Amino acid sequence: MGAVDEVVFLLEEAFSGEGIQETNEAQSFLTNLRSVDSSFWRALPAGGQRTIESITLHVGGCKVMYDDYAFGSGSLKWDDGEVRPWPRGFAPMDETMAWLETVHRRLVDHVMELDDAELSKPRMANWGSEKPTRWLLSMLMQHDTYHAGEVNHVRSLLERDDFWRWG
Repeated sequence: MGAVDEVVFLLEEAFSGEGIQETNEAQSFLTNLRSVDSSFWRALPAGGQRTIESITLHVGGCKVMYDDYAFGSGSLKWDDGEVRPWPRGFAPMDETMAWLETVHRRLVDHVMELDDAELSKPRMANWGSEKPTRWLLSMLMQHDTYHAGEVNHVRSLLERDDFWRWG
C-alpha cells in the first residue's frame, strides 16, 4: 500500500470510521453525527454557543475551503454558497449530512489522484500560506476527530448523560 492509499484510509477513518462496533465507540465525525437525535440538531446545552448543526456546517465548510485552495481555484470565500449552503439555524439535518458526505468525497477523490511524491508538494491553504499536502490533509483528519468529540459531548450534555462509561 502506498502513502496516498494510507492517507486516504486515515481520511476515511477520521470522517466515517466505525471504531469499536462491540461497544459502539467511534471517534469519527460522521459516525458520531449519526448518533444524534434530530431533536438535538439545533439544541444548545446549558451555557453552550454551538449547536450540532453549526458544528456540522463548520466541518463541511472547512472541507470545501481546504479542497478549493489545495486542489482547485483557491477563489472561494467563507460566505460563498458552496461553503455555507444554509444559514445557521436553517440547515436541514438529512440534507446537511448528504452535503457533508459529498464534499468529503470530492476531497478524497482529489487526494486519490495524487502520487506519493505529491504529498510533500506545497499547496495553498485557505488562509494564504503554502503547506505540504500531507500537513494539510493531517489537519483535516484532526479537524474531523476534534469535532466528532465536540458533537459527542454536546449530544451527551443534551441527553443529560455526560459521564465516562468506564470511569
